[in-house]
Amino acid sequence: MSAGVASADDEASAKSALPNIYLDLRTTYATIPAGTFALGFGNTSVSAALEALASRRGTTLPGGLPAAKSIAVDLPLTVDVSERVSLYGGVSGSTTDIGSGWSTFDVTSWNIGVQADLYQQNGGKIPTITLQSTLTQSVPNDQGMTNAFNNILEFDYALDEDETRGWLAGVQYTYTDIASPLARIKPNAILYAGGYYQWPSNWKVTGRLGMQSFGGAQIAGRTLAESFTQPILRLDLDRMDDNDNRLFGITAQIAWMPKPSCQLTLRTPLYAVRN
Repeated sequence: MSAGVASADDEASAKSALPNIYLDLRTTYATIPAGTFALGFGNTSVSAALEALASRRGTTLPGGLPAAKSIAVDLPLTVDVSERVSLYGGVSGSTTDIGSGWSTFDVTSWNIGVQADLYQQNGGKIPTITLQSTLTQSVPNDQGMTNAFNNILEFDYALDEDETRGWLAGVQYTYTDIASPLARIKPNAILYAGGYYQWPSNWKVTGRLGMQSFGGAQIAGRTLAESFTQPILRLDLDRMDDNDNRLFGITAQIAWMPKPSCQLTLRTPLYAVRN
């Protein structure tokens, strides 16, 4: 009996010595109006897939980018190095329907990134400051490939010691480079505010409302996507454990560009190690 208890304690001790390691599986369904990309919060393979479509097929689309539907799967392997720093990297795949049926599901991009708390509130008056930076490159690596640099700076002001409710504010900036002298996608920026509340049952709801400004896109001197400045709304519902590890999440986003674009994302982390 005592040997069994000792063995269980040793196993728990060894596990706690390791960082959280998991595949942060995300599955996204999106509708994209004609004449724009899958823009919005975060950095997903949906955007990379549509950017690749624009850069490689834009000259064959006299009416500009068509309306589209897309299903994307993101598989970043994530390591929580500490309570303040997470590293991640992986691949994304997608299938797109531009009116002639769904394309073959293919790997469309790879990404690497880091998320770090530059400052933690810990009961003080200065909010937690978090920086997330992601590099996404479309595949294959040939003429017309895209490199997207996505940076999010967020301020989180908790209203209680357990940080179960609070206010959010932040800015997201995305710069995309196309490996073609004829094509250009201008930067996209989002300024937003919001808040969150977590119940004792560990269900957590988060809302963000902001303004998104996109500079437009051109290919061979022709406008591929118009510039716009329009509102954007994102709602998250997450199931957390007692140590604030995400067990399940669902995200709904509506972005006006200026017509509404809708995204629904399921997050189902697959843990190899969870502390």
